[in-house]
Parts: sequence; structure tokens; C-alpha cells
Amino acid sequence: MCGNSHIVTNGDQTDTVYDFVSKGGSFEAALDTRCFEPDAPNYTPRISGIVELDGGFTYKLNILKSADAEGSACNRYTFAYSPLDGVGHFLHTYNGDGNPIPSFTGEPERVAIPETIDEMTSLLWDNLNEQNKVSLLVRYIDLASGKFETRVVNKWTK
Repeated sequence: MCGNSHIVTNGDQTDTVYDFVSKGGSFEAALDTRCFEPDAPNYTPRISGIVELDGGFTYKLNILKSADAEGSACNRYTFAYSPLDGVGHFLHTYNGDGNPIPSFTGEPERVAIPETIDEMTSLLWDNLNEQNKVSLLVRYIDLASGKFETRVVNKWTK
């Protein structure tokens, strides 16, 4: 958390986003300094999200991914949303299986938000590709109070 912003990422870019936002910089400017993972041949995309509670409620999702099979350039995509009751968006790193593993394409997927965090956690975890899923973080935020609940699932822990 940084003030009234909740930051989540799949890598060490969390610190970059936090540092920029805590100094008044933007989510996008922070991610302009980063790139996809240099783990050829997959070039794992970095995914990031920020929920901002100042002056209302908005959220953004970002993916940084290789522009080509050689990892010679980075494509940057940010999606900004105004909230709709019971609707969220889901962004993940990969589109199925392969060698190399194909990067996520298109806009984040629209998802219905269940009433409880445990329902949402199970729904997401159970629908991730068994071979490629590693971890999942789910956070429910009460917009009136700012209080939140978090669930983390990791393939390697019980």
C-alpha cells in the first residue's frame, strides 16, 4: 500500500511503482522505467495493478511484454477503469501453453465478482492452467472504510 493506493504486481516492479507513487509520480511513469523479464525464450510479461481510493475509486492494469521473439523491444499497455458493481478485470501473464509460452494478448478479461473473497479466490485459482499457475493474490477492499482482506495462494505451499 502507498497512501490510499493498493499496488500489486508479479515481480520486483512493485518497489518501482511504490517509489514513484509515494513521491507523487504516476503508475505509468514508474512502469515506463521497467521491461518484461529477461528470461528467454519466454520473456515473461510483467503485470501490475493499482487501485486508487483518493477522490473515489479507480483502478488500472498494466502489462509489459516483449514486442518480438528475440526480446529486442518492450510493448507497454495500460488499461484504466471506472468501477461497475460486481464487475472486475483479470490480467495474467500467459495465453495457454507452448514453447515458448505465449504472452497474454488483448484487453484484460472481464469477470463477475462474487460476494466473498474466498469464492473469488477459488474461482480464479481453479480456472488457472494447472501446468503454469504459480501464485495468486486476491484482495477485497471495502470502499466505504478502506479496510481490506487479502488471500494468497501459492502452488508450492499448502
